[in-house]
Amino acid sequence: MAKAFASSGDLTEKRETLEILAEGVYALTAEGDPNVGAIEGEDFLVAFEARATPAAARDWLGKLREHTDKPVRYLVLSHYHAVRVLGASAFDADVIVAHDVTRKLIAERGMEDWASEFARMPRLFREPESIPGLTWPTLTFNDALTIELGGGRGQLVLKHCGRGHTAGDIVAWLPQSGILFAGDLVEAQAALYTGDAFHKDWAGGTLDQIKAIGAHTLIGGRGAVARGADAVNAAIAQTREFLTVMIEKIGAVHARGGDLKEAFAATHKALAPKFGAWPIFEHCLPFDVQRLWDELDGVDWPRIWTEQRDRDVWARLQD
Repeated sequence: MAKAFASSGDLTEKRETLEILAEGVYALTAEGDPNVGAIEGEDFLVAFEARATPAAARDWLGKLREHTDKPVRYLVLSHYHAVRVLGASAFDADVIVAHDVTRKLIAERGMEDWASEFARMPRLFREPESIPGLTWPTLTFNDALTIELGGGRGQLVLKHCGRGHTAGDIVAWLPQSGILFAGDLVEAQAALYTGDAFHKDWAGGTLDQIKAIGAHTLIGGRGAVARGADAVNAAIAQTREFLTVMIEKIGAVHARGGDLKEAFAATHKALAPKFGAWPIFEHCLPFDVQRLWDELDGVDWPRIWTEQRDRDVWARLQD
């Protein structure tokens, strides 16, 4: 029997867990579904990530409202992917913050990405008719942006650490509590999606910068919260290992004149023993391999994924 396309066969609801990481710092994890978070300021909230639809976002906000009724002043988007941004209208945020390049990517490929991710991960798009349209940031920055939280709560530092999962990923750092929201630049026991990635940049300088932050608690894009310096460093190392194995295996096949399907088989064989049972591994890997192959062919800027291109790559690489 052929594998179900991407995550289209994953229809089981995941158990959500709201964790209070420090006073006024919240994370919602969901057994490998995308993580979200929130940080309390003196009289406002900063929300991190928006979920795929307003209906899904309202579920998260309902849980958050059991702990705080402060209004959302800032909604921070770590990058442009549809499952992270299209629920934004539910937050009624005064300011929607993203990297400069994220705005460019939304303009360039936002509609195509919406259709692509809806087909890949339909379960995450609950009540898709509730999406009013593309999410546009109202405030963007290039290197870093600091939000003063007030009331002795310190600062929230938004930072671009380099090209990685996309060209415009940002992290959210709370120096006072040592907590880092890393978005999809780091995953804790979840597979990586690298279909729009810059693999060598990510595996090198970008992860080096994230490690140098020195977080003691890290919330990745998916998976459990990493608590303690050892767990944080392990999550970063796991992310780097996934990338370096891909670079090694796909690079070897490309260098000897092999083809994409050979590269996929070699990469799957190398990664599956450690990563194969982790969330979205089978979903992601065909798209990951195609993107790295493109990079090795000299395609620096990622090609746009469309629903048809997704299905063509999937069919080409499955047995």
